[in-house]
Amino acid sequence: MARTSFAQLLVTQLRDLGVERIYGVVGDSLNPVVDAVRTTEGIEWVHVRNEEAGAFAAGAEARLTGKLAVCAGSCGPGNTHLIQGLYDAHRDGAPVLAIASHIPSSTIGTGFFQETHPEILFRECSHFCEMVNSGSHGARMLHIAVQTAIAERGVSVLVLPGDVADEEVDGPLTRDLATDLGRVQPAPGPVGRLAELIDEAGAVTLFAGAGVRDAREEVLALAERIKAPIGHAFGGKEFMQYDNPFDVGMSGLLGYGACYDAMHEADLVILLGTDFPYSEFLPGADGGKRPHVVQIDADASRLGRRVPLDLAVHGDVALTLQAVLPLLGAAKSPRFLHRQLKAHHKALTGVVAAYTKKVERMTPIHPEFVAATLDDLADEDAVFTVDTGMCNVWGARYITPNGKRRLFGSWHHGSMANALPQAIGASKTFPERQVISMSGDGGLGMLMGELLTVKLHDLATKIVVFNNSSLGMVKLEMLVEGLPDHGTDHEDVDYAAIARAVGIGGVRITDPKTLPQQLAEALATPGPVLIDVVTDPDALSMPPKISAQQIRGFATASTKIVLGGGVGRMVDMAAANLRNMPR
Repeated sequence: MARTSFAQLLVTQLRDLGVERIYGVVGDSLNPVVDAVRTTEGIEWVHVRNEEAGAFAAGAEARLTGKLAVCAGSCGPGNTHLIQGLYDAHRDGAPVLAIASHIPSSTIGTGFFQETHPEILFRECSHFCEMVNSGSHGARMLHIAVQTAIAERGVSVLVLPGDVADEEVDGPLTRDLATDLGRVQPAPGPVGRLAELIDEAGAVTLFAGAGVRDAREEVLALAERIKAPIGHAFGGKEFMQYDNPFDVGMSGLLGYGACYDAMHEADLVILLGTDFPYSEFLPGADGGKRPHVVQIDADASRLGRRVPLDLAVHGDVALTLQAVLPLLGAAKSPRFLHRQLKAHHKALTGVVAAYTKKVERMTPIHPEFVAATLDDLADEDAVFTVDTGMCNVWGARYITPNGKRRLFGSWHHGSMANALPQAIGASKTFPERQVISMSGDGGLGMLMGELLTVKLHDLATKIVVFNNSSLGMVKLEMLVEGLPDHGTDHEDVDYAAIARAVGIGGVRITDPKTLPQQLAEALATPGPVLIDVVTDPDALSMPPKISAQQIRGFATASTKIVLGGGVGRMVDMAAANLRNMPR
């Protein structure tokens, strides 16, 4: 095989491994890689305005496809911009390869222009981070980096000095990768003990996270067998909430319904594929009755790190439940389940009454009304990305999963400005699907240059801006701490006008009466559209009878109902579940 540059072999190998695009900003030490993309069919360079957005976009692509996605940054500031998006992808288990180009290898350690140490900087947000010291060395490093990102479900960083990228090498770099990964079969001992704990418990509650993605039917089968309510973290919402006769809502900072009580009143709580970080919401944290707690996870490092366990089960959730179901004894009474379903319905209807009355007549527009209308109008297979902050609240309350839709944000890293660049990645990956960014005005303002990216690539992304001229979640944090909000409000900005100025469609909505029609027309418009909805900055109120003292610091168990806002169609499902109960 003819010798070629390492950069060319790198790009060719990524293309052959199924990578279709690389997100980044061209320049300097990265130029050999970019030029290789230019001359290689089947892979494209996706120019973004900030490398941070490129990393977020790659993370979104990896989440949606489950396959490797790639981003890149030039030396120094170019690759350090990647760090927020890489932290987000790494913490959410998205397989991403970052190419962090570097200064010439002979100048490393001399204080050269733009010198950093990326192999140190990126170590905390990656499973693999190494510098390539020659073309032949790069062949091995690329294989390890890609295989690690896929196997460990996270980020790998390949640090590549510009002169090394130009070195001539022989290829190919790698011949095969393990991409069809096996599943973790649980050991018989823990499965048997799990069956014993279930049989011994009078009342059981299941709490599901993102790890139930491929175990929905098994979770429902277990709930039916043992008459257990099912709660979920935000990561489990899109997989467990829909068509679920055992649903009791969500726990955590954005929680609603009866999930919190169902966990704390049970004799046994089974945590299913969740690395739920807010230990204060888990049983026993409030000093009260502590049920037995079991955790099932395919990643053994997560077992017991949030709450003490009576049983830790290392295994794929679906395989574990398949193994335990035949071992279970007599059926349980549905009394506990029915009580929690009634409590769930009561909690939801009370909140809906408090927050949706005459909402279609109130200005500024209530964000709850915007989110509920958006949920009604969006496609069945729409992809939603939500900004960190109050948009998380509206996504949790109002976007209805159905098994086809996708909904994600910066769940574990909690970075602002994630929604728009994640939507860019989703639109590039699935141009035929409706992609909706639920952006806060604070998040949009932080990476507003990515509107130019949307225009450049003519993406059909719909950007719904909840424009309350405020950092709403930060204001709420201050208020519940007894602090006067300061530095959270700013002057009104017409983001629709900005969108039109950069060449994409822009619609500004201020009247709740016209919201449904204007929103429907904007969503149906071909190409990119920014929908700027002026929303109420004071839509931060707590439900009646919940005091500021009770929700201080967001860390007390008394936030077990909601932070604010209603719960959309979930109340209808709760009512339907009640109707299905035998009288």
